[in-house]
Amino acid sequence: MAKVTNVLLVGVGGQGTLLAARILSGVLQEAGHDVKMSEVHGMSQRGGSVVTFVRYGDKVHSPLVEKGRADLILSFEKLEALRWLPYLKPTGTIVVNDLALLPAPVLMGKAEYPYNALDLLREKTGKLITLDAARVAVEEAGNIRTQNVALLGALAQNMDIGMETWRRVIKENVPPQTVEANLKAFAAGGDASGL
Repeated sequence: MAKVTNVLLVGVGGQGTLLAARILSGVLQEAGHDVKMSEVHGMSQRGGSVVTFVRYGDKVHSPLVEKGRADLILSFEKLEALRWLPYLKPTGTIVVNDLALLPAPVLMGKAEYPYNALDLLREKTGKLITLDAARVAVEEAGNIRTQNVALLGALAQNMDIGMETWRRVIKENVPPQTVEANLKAFAAGGDASGL
């Protein structure tokens, strides 16, 4: 049976998860993999949950990832990491943006935000990598909107694909005036992930 790798990208609307998924899929295709991608939107325009399943390998038949089967999860926000954690394999890796975006029930006082999310994730995962993507985006790239690409930099450290392929696909997918900032964010995200 052909080896298939399962990746989830999770976040909330407006964080650039879909652009990150497009870049990831492009990188995987350029590396010669069969790639299937499926996007699931909540109220993504209003800060709702967004998840993208990306599966790649020699031959992929379905884009959907079952619970307990994800090799990698890239989470753009801590609560979303907890929400999608049941999809991660026991030996899987999760890359998490150290960011709390309060959902409507928390803002209305009807729920509490799990501010100990990183501690909970540490207890339940084989490999946890955290990144303050906002800090990296501002301090290293000079553009807060490059957080998603900084997170891809951290993810790329856990994948066996050459950095030049990543850089080429990023250049092809971001607006021309942001190429330099996105490439800086990608490199800095990889460096800041501690690998």
